[in-house]
Formats: sequence, structure tokens, C-alpha cells
Amino acid sequence: MAAPEPDLMAYLRGTVWGPAEFVGLPPRRLTGRAVLAGCATVGAVIGCAVAGAWYGVSWLADGEAGLVYVALLVLHLCVRRAGRALVGVAAVLGVCLVLQTPQAAVGFVLAERGRVESVVVTSVEGGPGAVSGHDRYLCSVADEDGVPLNVRIWRGCGQATRPGDAIAVVYDVKGRVPPRGVEAGFSLLDSLRELGGWAAAFAVVSVVAVVRSHRLSVPASGPKLGSGS
Repeated sequence: MAAPEPDLMAYLRGTVWGPAEFVGLPPRRLTGRAVLAGCATVGAVIGCAVAGAWYGVSWLADGEAGLVYVALLVLHLCVRRAGRALVGVAAVLGVCLVLQTPQAAVGFVLAERGRVESVVVTSVEGGPGAVSGHDRYLCSVADEDGVPLNVRIWRGCGQATRPGDAIAVVYDVKGRVPPRGVEAGFSLLDSLRELGGWAAAFAVVSVVAVVRSHRLSVPASGPKLGSGS
């Protein structure tokens, strides 16, 4: 079989990964725009979730606004005709980042203005073999006045926990985010640190996609030759 034509291979490579039509390092202005686009999108996704959790705006806290920003960046990459593989990876990482931000935002709010109090376990559910399919134990709890909390706690709720036991929970003094259990060795900012990995991966792929989408401007027609040439 005849080998594929070089032009065809170059076209396919440029379509999948982006043409990257530059020699050596990418232009500085192109790199600056790429970094700005990636970092701005990451900042907007995380900032919207944190602001929504802080002020109690559900559509911001749930990540809906973050999905819009990710979609705008993906649309920008498509308009620039970036490599399809990089556009797809950026879209997947962007969605994963959006899905991780709500819990991280809640942890940030509880770390900043949370208050720890002791609650009483009223019932314990879950564990290995539970119908839900999760190995976590879920505790229904009530405060010191006997008022049940509308969420079940899994942090600090274990196999040895029994109804009537006291466990610690941290709650938002303004009631805008749900309370969480407190367990030894766990920090409320751990989820925000884990979010950094998703944010870095999304930003790097976005920057590479923008940089590799660079194309040299080609004149529409070649230079005209004089009649005497």
C-alpha cells in the first residue's frame, strides 16, 4: 500500500493536536493570551462557586455558572480551530473541575466562619453491604435542644457509633451551607487543596490548546508575475 501523502498526515495532525505553526518557542503574546484565558476560566469557575456558597446563591454555588465559563472557553477553542483532541480533554477536565468546586467551596466557607458544636446521634445507617452501595456510615443527629438536623453526617460517624453518642459537627453561623462532621486528621481546606490538581490540569491543557492553535497568515493568492518575466 502506498504511504499516506505528507500533506494529508500534516492536515490530520494539525486537526487532532493543532497546527502549532511556529518555529522554536511560541510567540510571547500568544503564550500570554493562552495563560490569561486558562487562568481566567479557572478563577471564574472557583470564584463563582465560593461566592455562591458564601452569599447563599444556589445557581452559583451549584456550579451552573462555572459550566457556562467552561463552555465559553471550549467555544473559544473551537473558533480558533484548536486541536480536537485537546478541545475534548479541556472540556472533560473543565466539567470535572466544575463538579469538584461545590464541595470545596462549602469547605472554604465552613473554615472561615464555621462553628463547632456537639450533637447527639439519633440513628446510624449505611456501612458495608448497605442498599445505597456506599461503605460510609451515615448518622442522623439532633442538636442540644433535640431539633434534628436536615442532613446526615458521615465524617466522624463510624462502625462504633451508636444512637445516643455525641459527635462534633461544624456549621455555618449564617446557615447558608450544610453542616459537616469533624474527624481527626481532616481539614476543611483539604477539598480546596485537592481542587488545585484539577484546576492546574485544566489550565495547562487549555494553554497548550490555545498555543498549538496558532496558524501563520497565508496570502490568498501568490505574487503576480510581470508579462516580461
